[in-house]
Amino acid sequence: MTHKLYIQMFSVHGLIRYDNMELGRDADTGGQVKYVIEMAEALGRHESVGRVDLFTRLISDKRVSEDYSQPVEEISDAFRIIRIQCGGKQYIRKERLWPHLDEFIDKTVRFIKKEGERPDLIHGHYPDAGYICLQLSNYFRTPFIFTGHSLGRPKKQKLLNEGMTEQEIDRYYKIDHRIHTEEEIIRNADLIVTSTRQEIEKQYGMYDTKNLPAYSVIPPGVNLEKFYPFYHDMMPEKRKEEEILQARASIMEELSRFLLNPDKPLILALCRADKRKNISGLIDAFGQDKELQAMANLAIFAGIRKDIADMGNNEKDVLTEMLLLMDKYDLYGKMAIPKKHDFTYEVPELYRLAAEKKGVFVNIAFTEPFGLTLIEAAACGLPLVATDDGGPRDIIANCNNGCLVDPTDLESINDHVKELISDGDKWKMFSGNGIKGINDHYNWEAHIDKYIDKVEPLLAEKSAAISDNPSETPVGSRLTLLKKLLMTDIDNTLTGDDDALADLMEIVRTHREDLGFGVVTGRCIDEVIEIFERRGLIIPDVVIPSVGSEIFYRFKSFPDRGWQTHIAKNWDRKKIKRLLDDFDFLTYREEKAQNEFKVAYIMENKKDRLARIHDLLARKRLRYNLIFSHDKYLDVLPLRASKAKALRYLSYKWEIPMKNIMVCGDGGSDAEMLKGTVQGVVVANHAKGLDNLKGKRKIYFAEGAHAHGVIEGLKKFKFI
Repeated sequence: MTHKLYIQMFSVHGLIRYDNMELGRDADTGGQVKYVIEMAEALGRHESVGRVDLFTRLISDKRVSEDYSQPVEEISDAFRIIRIQCGGKQYIRKERLWPHLDEFIDKTVRFIKKEGERPDLIHGHYPDAGYICLQLSNYFRTPFIFTGHSLGRPKKQKLLNEGMTEQEIDRYYKIDHRIHTEEEIIRNADLIVTSTRQEIEKQYGMYDTKNLPAYSVIPPGVNLEKFYPFYHDMMPEKRKEEEILQARASIMEELSRFLLNPDKPLILALCRADKRKNISGLIDAFGQDKELQAMANLAIFAGIRKDIADMGNNEKDVLTEMLLLMDKYDLYGKMAIPKKHDFTYEVPELYRLAAEKKGVFVNIAFTEPFGLTLIEAAACGLPLVATDDGGPRDIIANCNNGCLVDPTDLESINDHVKELISDGDKWKMFSGNGIKGINDHYNWEAHIDKYIDKVEPLLAEKSAAISDNPSETPVGSRLTLLKKLLMTDIDNTLTGDDDALADLMEIVRTHREDLGFGVVTGRCIDEVIEIFERRGLIIPDVVIPSVGSEIFYRFKSFPDRGWQTHIAKNWDRKKIKRLLDDFDFLTYREEKAQNEFKVAYIMENKKDRLARIHDLLARKRLRYNLIFSHDKYLDVLPLRASKAKALRYLSYKWEIPMKNIMVCGDGGSDAEMLKGTVQGVVVANHAKGLDNLKGKRKIYFAEGAHAHGVIEGLKKFKFI
């Protein structure tokens, strides 16, 4: 049977659910939510796809629906929403999620291990998800697809133009970190999917790495079962479901609360309460034109709100200005600004209701990367008046169903709206063109067919690369399959007897299917690589060098960023070094012995020196871990870092139980990692400092020295 694809999609912010999407609730819940849901659902229906999982953040917060706290939401046999907890459970805006993304990655790895199925394809939406997907793609060597939706450089430029300072922008939006991450994503993505050609030229074109990835313009689709033409409702054989009838009644009731003459044509706008959407410009245009007010009503559905005072500054400012402009132009009875709407049933009915009244859909945003509401409205038969930018240009060029306007030219906007409302023949032509054009150009089936055509060569290329090097199983695939892991010190444990070392390497090679191999050492990573390459040893799956301050997979190929993030909490390397510079008995070691999470010194072991260091660092309220070894090496690490803690982290991340990890050592600095719940092996040539571990549960003192003792331990604990 042909293998069916397992696709993982990521959209991290968390306010994602299948039913009753809360579009417009805040800046994180725009059309992208609908895009990823409908794309994932359509992918799940494709014959070559077996399963699609859409990963987002789990939120358990009384301010939002309980739906967002459900770990797994089964949408169909082929589509699930998976919610991963990171950064606590409270809802936080996406700009504050950056420090927690490595936690998301680690927990996704655990999810993959538990499920027992590794992804064939990984697709990230927005740069936070792009960062996650880039790391997972490195682990599992799967094609990495990225869709930016909006990018940091254009956003920063726009905010600067609006008068914000660089410091203000970075403080609120973490924009510099975002841009740096986007550069890395663009440099490494296998394919970037955009909705328009303009995105490639005007948005990605602002990046240094713009020419590195492959791009494909694949505009999103629209659910034609929900967004069908308005005249279908007028056909006698059309019987509506009860939910749709209730939705129409609700919309009509809501509009009637605002409008004195609800039967007039409707000028409809549907968007988030965002300054970029230029809602105030639309109200200004309508408010300044008495003739247009006599011809039509204006209805603006600007997201979902309960209390404007409780909303974010951007939304609060936009909604407050809407109310002030409504009052300024005395638009009571002529303008509707409802507080809520259901996206599953009410929004399609709203489009159809506006079309039945021979109305117009208006989007005069200052910039519009695509505009999902435009194709939804067009599918229902509403002609468009849209901003001459981005997606609207492509949509109206493909469908010939409306007019493009300068969003700052209020007179021109009004002229086009009035022409469509008053010219029945033109309205009918644009309405029909839109319905046909959407069917031809913007259906999800066509989108997914093109998407699969683009990714199939990427899948074949990755598969061929792995087939050509069967011993180079992707790191993630290997570690999620491992049941046991051997971790050993290097000097005088792994090394010291060349014949025994050769025997051990053969055992590791023979038992590769279920036994992982790694080293844990005080040496730096470059020294580890030099030793292994000089001796021609098997490349270890995992290296924990520098006394636990780093974790690498396959040498330097894959630094574990999750471990770096974990140990970085409350770590202040510069301050520690500055304080310790005052001790004349400390000699700062060569640069290769240093790293971001280790300060390394030479110190002669004399009375009270360690105590003085502890006293100083503790008085300064620093969080640290001191490791003194071989009577001369002093290493200062983050509080969360050590060999033993790094092993526990490995166990957690890759779901390898501690009892299935065997740790071998010979020196006093190995004592901490030999204790606990691992299987500990002390080789016969050990230092006297380890003698106090004799008799400890799960610690075996081997009769053999060096690698002989390691082999003895493997047999003792039945690892081979």
